[in-house]
Amino acid sequence: MPFRAPFQRLAPAAAVLLCTAPAAAQMDHAPAQCVAPADLPAPMASWRNPVALKAGANRKAAARAVLTPGQTVTLALLPTPKVDYPVRPAKPGGSVSHGGLASFTVKEAGTWRVALGSGAWVDVISDGQAATSIAHGHGPDCTGIRKMVDYDLKPGRYTLQIAANGEDSLTLLVTHLP
Repeated sequence: MPFRAPFQRLAPAAAVLLCTAPAAAQMDHAPAQCVAPADLPAPMASWRNPVALKAGANRKAAARAVLTPGQTVTLALLPTPKVDYPVRPAKPGGSVSHGGLASFTVKEAGTWRVALGSGAWVDVISDGQAATSIAHGHGPDCTGIRKMVDYDLKPGRYTLQIAANGEDSLTLLVTHLP
């Protein structure tokens, strides 16, 4: 019996250490909080200087909502029910989400990236077909770029369609990768 007393006194302390160890380990692996904005890769240099643009509700209006490759925009979106998508988005969002259409011209074949400040659904449309993405991922930490989708595009005119955005505006950039 004398050997149990020391263990009984240590048991509560051991339990506290065991219970806090996983929490401490999770805190060690948590992503660092951003103290200052991170540097941007050269093709995304305009991210912090967006210009305002209003999204179109249909293909005709998309032709007037012109994106300049390499220039970031803050795109004013519409309630999803007001958007006539040329191709049904795989994730159209609900009646309270936002979306819209814009257009851009590719002059040089290659890999083109669409960078978004949210997790909205994005499609690049040509000739009534959605282009297949070749890569997708998150933007660089501490930049405000949440999502990036890459496409292999040929010269021509494209419609960009945004769907399932939770807010009525979205920062986005279409840019050619070196």
